Amino acid sequence: MIKFSTILLKVLVLNASHPTKLVIASRESRLAMWQAEHVRDRLAALYPDCEIAILGMTTRGDQILDRALSKVGGKGLFVKELEVAMAEGRADLAVHSLKDVPMDLPEGFALAAVLEREDPRDAFVSNEYSGLEQLPAGAVVGTSSLRRQALIAARFPHLIIRPLRGNLDTRLRKLDSGEYAAIILAAAGLKRLGLPERIRAYLEPEQSLPAAGQGAMAIEIPDHRPELKTWLAALNHAETEQAVSAERTVSKAFGGSCQIPLAAFATISDGVMQLRAMVALPDGSRIATAAVSAAVHDVTSAQALGAQVAEALAAQDAAAILAACKVEPLDTAG
Repeated sequence: MIKFSTILLKVLVLNASHPTKLVIASRESRLAMWQAEHVRDRLAALYPDCEIAILGMTTRGDQILDRALSKVGGKGLFVKELEVAMAEGRADLAVHSLKDVPMDLPEGFALAAVLEREDPRDAFVSNEYSGLEQLPAGAVVGTSSLRRQALIAARFPHLIIRPLRGNLDTRLRKLDSGEYAAIILAAAGLKRLGLPERIRAYLEPEQSLPAAGQGAMAIEIPDHRPELKTWLAALNHAETEQAVSAERTVSKAFGGSCQIPLAAFATISDGVMQLRAMVALPDGSRIATAAVSAAVHDVTSAQALGAQVAEALAAQDAAAILAACKVEPLDTAG
């Protein structure tokens, strides 16, 4: 006869191996909510008996739209409120666009999973022109990225580049109202929201090297909750995790944030990673590039390749380039 204590132990183990309730913290923009809903649906398929809710929040980065992100505190403005919700127990996990996640997470938090990457390319969006090459002198191009600004300025010095803030719908609305002749957006966001028809041209990595983590989604958790990492493990895409780990290693080596024009992009084929990276002045007048290929087996070997590329950039005086273009963030407290 099976003892009651044995049955109770089995029930406890079963409950520990499957979540019964999860709350996902997310920004309230349409794209962020799509990402949170995507993770919710993936988790619901894995754990059909789990109650899953989404806690929508407005972050500081969503509120400050009249200044370039590089001047108001950087990427952390998009994740801080979500981390507070997790620290207070109002949420269990947070879903982010990985390129919005700072290279160093605050103490007490960790990335639990990186989902398979969407299209990492930049997209040219315009109602009148089919590509950057067709824009006339003096045409205004909108972008929120110093990286994109530098790469466009280097190739098309006759164009005017102006800051473009706001969520994806806001940016498209500004284009449609005539404020810009064209804007540059991440292709992944447009595709995820079912708007691929807005893309007039894709900017290939050879023309516009993507930002570290571009096109990838990441799930952040409190690091004292190992059971969350176990539950989320099935959502992790190993190849994407290795690629973005290499990219973020390059960015971290130079204090990577939206305050510097830096790109890093890795691809993997048959176990061999090709990693390319770039740093530049915002006006595109000075650019340093590096590329390395090597076999990778895990995140550690991918990070080692990232360190190698960072050293190659440093040998080209990348630190001096970045020092010349860093912007001191404004105080956003209060």
